[in-house]
Amino acid sequence: METPASLIETLIDKVEAYGKSTYELSKLRSVEKTTKVATVLISKISFLLMTSMFVFVFSLGVAYYLGELLGKLYYGFFIVAGFYLLLAIIFHFYLHKWIRKPVSELIIEQAL
Repeated sequence: METPASLIETLIDKVEAYGKSTYELSKLRSVEKTTKVATVLISKISFLLMTSMFVFVFSLGVAYYLGELLGKLYYGFFIVAGFYLLLAIIFHFYLHKWIRKPVSELIIEQAL
């Protein structure tokens, strides 16, 4: 029969092993969540970057086209810049809350 001291030592060893296993499991879970959030964000950011490049090049084309139609090249750029200014004002006052909520929910959903 084992002595009470050896039983306590065995119990302490098992608790220590359980603590280490729990810690390692927590680390692995946090790495998994971080990786999931990072990959989703990277894919969304890369799509946004590609879309932005398309819009930029398309805007240059529209500005040149409008400039040729109006007779002065810089008129086209003024019109396109004014359009983007109007779009930014509308976005700032009306659409900002519609964008912030889905993005924050996406991050929270991926983290949990």
